[in-house]
Amino acid sequence: MSDQDIEQRIARDIARWQRGVQEKGEPLVMDEGWLQTPPGLRLPFSVLKSAGVPPREVELLAQRAALRERLDACSDTQQRARLERELSELEQHIAFRLEALQRLGRG
Repeated sequence: MSDQDIEQRIARDIARWQRGVQEKGEPLVMDEGWLQTPPGLRLPFSVLKSAGVPPREVELLAQRAALRERLDACSDTQQRARLERELSELEQHIAFRLEALQRLGRG
């Protein structure tokens, strides 16, 4: 078999492979969240997302939103002060976690 025969066979196999691949799967869609995620965390977060398990930070942000709603609806001054303190502590905890994730993601 000559070099030219080998090149033709490789070209033919590549063309066949490309035709087969074009009909499979769906195109990859890059969302804004993927681009904002530090490169070192993209794979672990992608695995969690595929498994239907949201990162802990998503749950914390939902807790913060619920706490803000409770605070907006609260009229008791003592309870309001307690909710404000709880919200402040939660926001600080979220900030620390997000900062740690950024450091971890940079490697």
